[in-house]
Amino acid sequence: MKIALMDSGIGLLAAAGAVRRLCPEADLVLSSDPDGMPWGPRSPRDVTERALVVARAAAQHRPDALIVACNTASVHALPALRAELEPRLPVIGTVPAIKPAAAGGGPFAIWATPATTGSPYQRGLIRDFAANAGVTEVPCPGLADAVENADEAAIDRAVAAAAGLTPRDVRAVVLGCTHYELVAERIRTALRLRGLPAVVLHGSAGAVAAQALRRIDARSAPAGVEDGGEGLVPASAGQGATGVNVPLNGQVTGVPVTGVPVTGVPVTGVPVTGRLTVLLGGRESALPGPALAYAEGRLLVAVSQVH
Repeated sequence: MKIALMDSGIGLLAAAGAVRRLCPEADLVLSSDPDGMPWGPRSPRDVTERALVVARAAAQHRPDALIVACNTASVHALPALRAELEPRLPVIGTVPAIKPAAAGGGPFAIWATPATTGSPYQRGLIRDFAANAGVTEVPCPGLADAVENADEAAIDRAVAAAAGLTPRDVRAVVLGCTHYELVAERIRTALRLRGLPAVVLHGSAGAVAAQALRRIDARSAPAGVEDGGEGLVPASAGQGATGVNVPLNGQVTGVPVTGVPVTGVPVTGVPVTGRLTVLLGGRESALPGPALAYAEGRLLVAVSQVH
């Protein structure tokens, strides 16, 4: 089995780590666009064009599924990606975990890029899944870039600024950008300092990883079997599972956290046999240096056979 993941940069690490823990034998192909990162400020047409190039590079390695581990690309490019690649290659998108946050009860906040915050796309998800919940949209300027570059000081500044905009009565925070999941523990700490000790963080990595495995299995299922969906289909199983990740070292926190020791063995206890291929701008390479600042990046390098 081979699963490809794509993003503008290293935001795909969280989903890649989730796939590795769920399916240690899977080969992984990580395809990104370091020369074009970030995609957030780009026009929808530009995002689509760049996403297609990144996806085509991944598709050349003949994966069984492609995870679009980027909220921006899922918003703007998913229809074009599916039109070109499906049904030969199942394409799984990523959306903010708004539905499970609303199901948890109580008010919650959505941390997202400035381009996504207040967008018709995000407002539509709020309307469809959280119309009766108190929702605060929190823009996080500079946070994705800081995470991409592993800029510790810039991460702390951006997280502190977003925490300052988060109401003290919220019970959950949706991480609306895949990069944010890589600094979940810092976010949790900043919220605790703000006076929110029991906030649940909702990410998307675990759900999209599980959905990719379901889509691969569904290809051999009888006709008429319902696709679980990755959260883009209302009331889908994938949306309901968003934010619930496989425990890492015994912790169930909703998202992977930075600083968790890498043991070399996933929680299943099954030895990892899958290979890792990294594509930067379509060229085979090693993981970029900043990726190794995060537990997910170190996990992939430690337990994978690097191609």
